[in-house]
Amino acid sequence: YKKLSEVASIKTGRRFVRTDIKESGVPCFHYGDIYTYYGLTATKTKGYLDAELASKLRFAQPNDVVVVCAGENDMDLGIGVAWLGDEPAVVHDACCILHHEQNPRYISHFLRTHKYHLQMKRYAKDGKISSLSSKSLGEAIIPIPSLEEQERIATTLDRFDSLVNDLSKGLPAEI
Repeated sequence: YKKLSEVASIKTGRRFVRTDIKESGVPCFHYGDIYTYYGLTATKTKGYLDAELASKLRFAQPNDVVVVCAGENDMDLGIGVAWLGDEPAVVHDACCILHHEQNPRYISHFLRTHKYHLQMKRYAKDGKISSLSSKSLGEAIIPIPSLEEQERIATTLDRFDSLVNDLSKGLPAEI
């Protein structure tokens, strides 16, 4: 078991607004879309930014995990999306970027566990919008098995997620 800050560098994204988002350009993650659009992983982003604006912002690299750090309640905070795209993607300032040498899908699964969210609930700042700092995010204790074991766990959980949530197969298709 290690602190997240011991296995990942954690940086906050940079500010852009929803009206900056375009249909093409440089891939970007807006914090609100992490709740409503993305699942555990992403290979493409929902929106894009103009290259000139993007050049002034902060990027997630392929295999980084983008973690949302602002939301309407403390249980929304801290979920992550493993960025599995082919190029860097801009990250909104209400998110953190985890750059690491672990399995990104494993980390993304861990960031959706109840045990993790109970840890983050202690650090959440409440208000009209609840928030979580990058420093607080780094305090999360995460089990770090070998990379081979991380892959096995992530693959098993991916299958379970598909069985439960995929509309074209599994339980939703049967219903």
